[in-house]
Amino acid sequence: MEDLLVLGTGYALATRCYNTCFALQNPTGTVLVDAGGGNGILARLETAGLDVGCIHDLIVTHEHCDHVLGVVWMVRAVASRMLAGRYEGELTIYCHAGLETVIRTLCGCTLQKKLTRLFDTRIRFFRVTDGAQATLAGRPYTFFSIHSTKAEQYGFSMELESGARLTCLGDEPYNPLCERYARGADWLLCEAFCLYADRARFKPYEKHHSTAADAARLARELDAGHLVLWHTEDTDLAHRKARYTAEARQHYNGPVFVPDDLDVLALG
Repeated sequence: MEDLLVLGTGYALATRCYNTCFALQNPTGTVLVDAGGGNGILARLETAGLDVGCIHDLIVTHEHCDHVLGVVWMVRAVASRMLAGRYEGELTIYCHAGLETVIRTLCGCTLQKKLTRLFDTRIRFFRVTDGAQATLAGRPYTFFSIHSTKAEQYGFSMELESGARLTCLGDEPYNPLCERYARGADWLLCEAFCLYADRARFKPYEKHHSTAADAARLARELDAGHLVLWHTEDTDLAHRKARYTAEARQHYNGPVFVPDDLDVLALG
């Protein structure tokens, strides 16, 4: 079995849920994708029953605070365990070259040197580029630039044991230059800042984001097998799942998932 463990589903300023980040789990290992905006990542992992010592691969998509600041806490937790002899192996952080500099700087300014000395020995960086490939937790991953209009950002496509393909498009609107990675994906992970019906209120396009309707139309056009919507506003979490799903289903006939924090999606 392979699962997608949802750790957070909110946008940068969400206060009623955690910032969007998730883990991909299979019998070989666990890959953490982004870490949210603070030490809430540690609480999310603990509540989910996911031990920090089981995470050896960390993808960081881009430098925005709601994705990268939690990485400092992950480095602190992992490095502390390493020094205490309670973490086996290494941690590899997958990010682009400029983001590596950001992470090193943030950690250098906020963590003890005894922790950051583990960089390049037991905490290593893999610099992703457009089309770069790597094996994480026994699965093949391909990284791609999403051609961001704000800050350099990378999505990825990975193959499940079943042969199905999962593609993460990052947290900005889809760029057709990424079609080769997104078309025909069995699982398409999309940001949906708000409902199209609420666009006048939340102004997603001014923030370089999409709506549930936009993501659903995209999934239909790309012939995606399943659609996951997150990175949303958090004003009405009690009804978010129902409302976002209803709008998406007006434009896309496949399965739609609008997860809450700590939901688990069975990928096969």
